[in-house]
Amino acid sequence: MQTYQVLVVEDEDVTRFNLRSLFEAEGYEVFEAIDGESMAEQLKKNAINLVIMDINLPGKNGLLLARELTVNKDLGLIFLTGRDSDIDKILGLEIGADDYLTKPFNPRELTIRARNILTRIGQPAAETEQVQSVITFNQWSLDSNSRQMTSPEGEVIAIPRGEYRALSLLIKNVGKIITRQELIKEMTGRDLRENDRTVDVTIRRLRKHFELNDNTPELINTIHGEGYRFVGTLD
Repeated sequence: MQTYQVLVVEDEDVTRFNLRSLFEAEGYEVFEAIDGESMAEQLKKNAINLVIMDINLPGKNGLLLARELTVNKDLGLIFLTGRDSDIDKILGLEIGADDYLTKPFNPRELTIRARNILTRIGQPAAETEQVQSVITFNQWSLDSNSRQMTSPEGEVIAIPRGEYRALSLLIKNVGKIITRQELIKEMTGRDLRENDRTVDVTIRRLRKHFELNDNTPELINTIHGEGYRFVGTLD
């Protein structure tokens, strides 16, 4: 059975110790870092599966560091933040974080969210055996093996796991309304929470890749009060 490796990036000693104890009790192998430099060292030395990171860090903050992390398509990221700000949450999701929790948080909720992310990280290899590896639509292509999109001009764009899962679900159900609940379940494995902007942020990020104007979406329509619908043409 695989033992997942979790990296806790937190400069506050007590919080870092508590997080390490929490995840070790769950059977994970846990490593620690206090800033971006020590995080990079741990990532080089260990096969980390999930990073749990505070936003407020010395040196580069968590939002800046996350841009470097999301290049790795098999690495999960959860933000822990003392900032109860929608702007910080939305920025974190736009950068590509899988989830976030506001301090103080429920330890049980954190471990459940971590387990859901780690379970999904282990799925893509099995998924690609069951579905077409490359899907083409409106002169774009989406490769499930590399989780990359290629534009009509040939530009290759790596997209985060959540965006890939959302787009794949929409494309597989072309013309059908997909609810926010269905999308969040596919993206994160959890239910939709009150005032949760995760789905809307993800759709906005996807539209920026291949649509000229958010106000006149060409491929993903907003169905107000219900969800979203993919209206592109599969080649």
